[in-house]
This record gives sequence, structure tokens and C-alpha cells, in this order.
Amino acid sequence: MGIDYEFIYNFSEELLNLDSSLRWIGISNKYGVLINVEQREGLNPLMSEEESEEYAAAAVSRYRTRVKFQSKIGKLNYAVGRYENVTRITVPISNDYFLLLTIDKEKNYDDLINKIIIPFIAKNRNKFHFEDTSD
Repeated sequence: MGIDYEFIYNFSEELLNLDSSLRWIGISNKYGVLINVEQREGLNPLMSEEESEEYAAAAVSRYRTRVKFQSKIGKLNYAVGRYENVTRITVPISNDYFLLLTIDKEKNYDDLINKIIIPFIAKNRNKFHFEDTSD
């Protein structure tokens, strides 16, 4: 069974509508390839599609680097980069899929992640067990 793109789309859309501070959502496979991107309506993107793809590949690569220390420091729950114009968040959904987000810089990202994003992922995680045939 291949990727359920309808599920991925619906997951992204539903998540995007959970909080008005969410700007951009990307779902990436384990290779850093974006399989879906959604953004807030009316948003002027800060990065091009190509730059977003490069960001996804780099975010997954950083995650893979951190995994080698997992036995000593524990599993990564999420990673945050706070920039002048936006906050970026990477959350592993499973070993094969990653949620990449940007949010408004003013938003308290800790509450958003722990009270909205992680519970939403937990509710849907079992649906991410399909075979990725994009490689």
C-alpha cells in the first residue's frame, strides 16, 4: 500500500485550522522529501517552494544526526528554531514521517506544541503506517 495522500492532505488541513498562529505545514518522508505542504490562507510565503524543500531535507538530516545520541539523552520530542520573522518546529511523527511547521514569531510555541500539535499527532499516529513508495 502506498502513501494515503488524501489522509495526509486532510491531516495537514485539520492541523492548520487548529490554531491561527500556524503559518505553514509540511509533511516530509524519512528522506526529507515533502509529500504535502499547506499554508495559511492569504499568507505571503517567506521561502520559495525550492527553499522549503531544502529546509525539509536539512531538518530531517538534523534529526537523523540527533538519533545517534538517543540512547544517552532520550528520544527527540521536537526541535525549535526561533528566527526574527518566524518560529520553525520539527516534530517526528514516526520513524518515517516528520511534521515541519512555521508559526508566527509572537506565539508561545511550547503551549502550541504540547497542548495542540503533539496530542493531534498522537491521535493520528497509527494512520501513518503506510509504505512510502516515493524512493
